Order: sequence, then structure tokens, then C-alpha cells
Amino acid sequence: MENKKANIAVSVVLPTYNEKDNIKEMISQLLHYLKKDVEIIVSDDNSPDGTWKIVQNIAKSDKRVRLIRRFKDKGVGPSLWDGIKASKGTYVAWMDCDLTMPPSLVPKMVKLLEDYDVVVGSRYVEGGGDDRSLIRVVTSRLINWFANIVLNFNIKDYDSGFVAAKREVFKDVKFNPQGHGEYCIEFLYKCTKKGYKVKEIGYVFTERKLGESKTSQYIYSVFLYGIKYIKRILIIKLKTN
Repeated sequence: MENKKANIAVSVVLPTYNEKDNIKEMISQLLHYLKKDVEIIVSDDNSPDGTWKIVQNIAKSDKRVRLIRRFKDKGVGPSLWDGIKASKGTYVAWMDCDLTMPPSLVPKMVKLLEDYDVVVGSRYVEGGGDDRSLIRVVTSRLINWFANIVLNFNIKDYDSGFVAAKREVFKDVKFNPQGHGEYCIEFLYKCTKKGYKVKEIGYVFTERKLGESKTSQYIYSVFLYGIKYIKRILIIKLKTN
């Protein structure tokens, strides 16, 4: 992945699908907290609700905003990876765009990259918390418990999905972007295996206020998704060692 020497400090990648109720506010907050030398890349899976149209209009008047409209290989992981490959910043961050993760934390995460290679917004360290429904909290806890036992105990929130990293990390750490949050587990595990310095910073994960959750199927199919996570964690372990 090449940095095209653009004068951009931070790239924030937002994978989106049907987020018309949140995307404008999300972009506004990120631009407020990060100000200049930033690009926001919205990698949208051709949302039927017109999320991409809203971003397209914003991008016309603000060059810090870029749209990737995707038609194939849809999903959070592939969408994120396309955004990372298109990014130009010295540092690359990504997060959900439904305002369940605080945009105000991104500058702090980027600042920590002066001393660390990867920074994780974590629900399970000091200052962190999870205010979602009980079933989602329990499921996430179980996934992280299993990941720590099988992989290592270096990361408390393996499936965070709220991450910032130095650009050069992606030249060395390759991961399979397929799946829901499995890509994050693989990425963070490989970072620790290769000796990169990883820092977790606490934040409180909340329920979305607007729009439809993409994990509704996940909530009602905990067992099915749990099996997928377990299989991926085991594959990660076997293929990395």
C-alpha cells in the first residue's frame, strides 16, 4: 500500500450500509474534532437508502470527504479494506458510523500513535464499558474470552472494530477481510505476534439512536455467529503459528 505523499495526517475510514440517518452527523463530528490534514473515506456498499448520495453531496463542497461506492464483495471487512487501500494519511483509523463509538476519541487515539503502532478503542479496559443489550454484551464477552484463551491475552477487546494504526503496519500485517468482526481479531492478533506495540484506550459503547442495527440478525442467531467466530479464531491460530 503506497502513501501518495499527500499532505494528510489522518485518514478515517467509515464502512457504511444504510446509514442515511447518521452519516452527516458522523462526518460533521469527525471534521470538528480532527479539523485539517484529515480525509474521511466513506466506503459504502451501494446503500439502498441513499447514504452514498448524501456523502457524494458533502464531498462536492468539502474535499476532505471522499466516497467509495461499492457494488461487489459487500460486507464490513471488504468495505473497510477498500477504504484502507484508498487512504493517503500517515495514520489510518476506522470505526462504525452509527455514533455508537465517540468521534471525540479519535484525536486521542492518533496522538497515542506517536508512541504506539496500533491503538484500540476498548470496552474492556479502564474507562471502558458496554451499554448495549445484555445478549450483545454477553456474546461479545464470550468471544473475547475465547479469543484470549486460544490466541493470547495481549488484547482485551479483540473484536473492537474501533482502531487506529500507523500506515506502515498494513505493509507487514495482512488479514482476511471477510466476515463481520473476525477481521479485527486477526489483525490485532497478527500485530501482537509481529511485535508491534498495541495500546487499548477505554470508551463506552452505546446502542445506536437512529437507523436499523446491522446486527439484528446477529442478536437472534447468537449460536450461528458464535460458531463462525470460533472457527475463524481457530483458523487464525493454526495458520499464524
